[in-house]
Amino acid sequence: MLSTFSKLGVRPLAAGARCLTSLSEPSAPHLVTSSIPGPRSLQLKKELQDIQNADAVQLFVDYEKSIGNYLVDADGNTFLDCYTQISSLPLGYNHPAMIQAVTSPKNISTFVNRPALGILPPENHVERLRHSLLSVAPAGLSEVQTMACGSCSNENAFKAVFIKYMADQRNGRAPSPEELESCRYNKSPGSPNLSILSFDGSFHGRTFGCLSTTHSKPIHKLDIPSFDWPIAKYPRYKFPLEQNVAENAAEDKKCLAHVEELIEEWSKKGSPVAGLIVEPIQGEGGDNRASDEFFRALKDLTERKGVIFICDEVQTGCGPTGKWWAHEYWGMSTPPDIVCFSKKMLTGGYYYKTEVRPKEAYRIFNTWVGDPTKLLLLEEVIKVVKRENLLKNIQESGAAMLNGMLELSKKYPAMSNVRGRGTFCAADMATPGDRDKLVKQLHLQGVHCGGSGEKSLRLRTALTFQKKHADLFLERLETVLKTF
Repeated sequence: MLSTFSKLGVRPLAAGARCLTSLSEPSAPHLVTSSIPGPRSLQLKKELQDIQNADAVQLFVDYEKSIGNYLVDADGNTFLDCYTQISSLPLGYNHPAMIQAVTSPKNISTFVNRPALGILPPENHVERLRHSLLSVAPAGLSEVQTMACGSCSNENAFKAVFIKYMADQRNGRAPSPEELESCRYNKSPGSPNLSILSFDGSFHGRTFGCLSTTHSKPIHKLDIPSFDWPIAKYPRYKFPLEQNVAENAAEDKKCLAHVEELIEEWSKKGSPVAGLIVEPIQGEGGDNRASDEFFRALKDLTERKGVIFICDEVQTGCGPTGKWWAHEYWGMSTPPDIVCFSKKMLTGGYYYKTEVRPKEAYRIFNTWVGDPTKLLLLEEVIKVVKRENLLKNIQESGAAMLNGMLELSKKYPAMSNVRGRGTFCAADMATPGDRDKLVKQLHLQGVHCGGSGEKSLRLRTALTFQKKHADLFLERLETVLKTF
């Protein structure tokens, strides 16, 4: 693996290095096939189709050749990657700090011995948690539970919410024999009728509880039973935002009133709302973003109603909006009760207030409860982000991207409603077909990106994405928009 340094044009970082990247990236995208995907990707997809459903596969990737902000596919095409594995690569491909962590002899035992963290954590586990997850903990949250992915992070956060709700109801008494026996057969009182409130357009995962709070695309949910939990209206704003301030403020009030109505309604029907989950930006459902004022009012409402506030930062966590956590923009007087994370954080899990912690062992548990190798890599990510001031970099490159897209939307009305924070950006096309055409044509221009919701372009860059990359993207975007 050490030879990878020379293959990728990577030079190890010197102590105290402050350059934004030590990778020898290509100067621009470069395609060698006339169609995307190319013949090699198509052949591999055909072979994979014999093993499993591979219809979702877009490209096969040469991860050894991919570097920095550039993805190289199996056919040798080089793309500027503005999608980064569905927003999950914090430093792009083959960053030297990550390679050094993986190849360091002192880390070998961590990679070859995956522990059952819940019962047999490694000796350095507490230290690793402090240097990784706790070093970037949201203000006001000092405890964290590790998990493997976004879905299991949210799913176990729901369980923690329900456990706390029932502990409060018992007011210190132990569970009754009837509760202990009935829960084994999915019956009350041991299996209570409680609910989690979510929002229309949301995406929180694909496990049963998470899927019951996911309301973005039918294909996610079709044929799968879901809990009958309340679904609130999410603000849908008129653009340009600065010209529709009053209308959008009224939209906030309408949606907040609906949340309160649902909490009261579900309480009356015998399924109290124990928790509420919301994304800072609905990253799968159309890149819909509510105002900071809406979120502050929503948090105040949950406090008044005794509902636990869960902030799902699976897509927005780890800096893509220009702050480590997107909810930092809200300016809340008190933090969310729970903040869930995954993707760019490399490991899953959730931060929580002390009162949310279950008192008994094995309530929140599985075999691995995460992976210490991901904590090791996250520690390196955090060092690089701080050393190279990557949050500021994302603010600057994001401003260039957003402003450039706004100017293009004035010049080419086929694209509208440009929005975003940092490089977490999106824009609408007139129809789903136009959006799909835009994404396909961008691929043919050497830009890898994706869709969000029905008709939105989704951009999710690495934290190393610079203004020069934004300029390249805008140049290729304009080339495509000219065809509409």
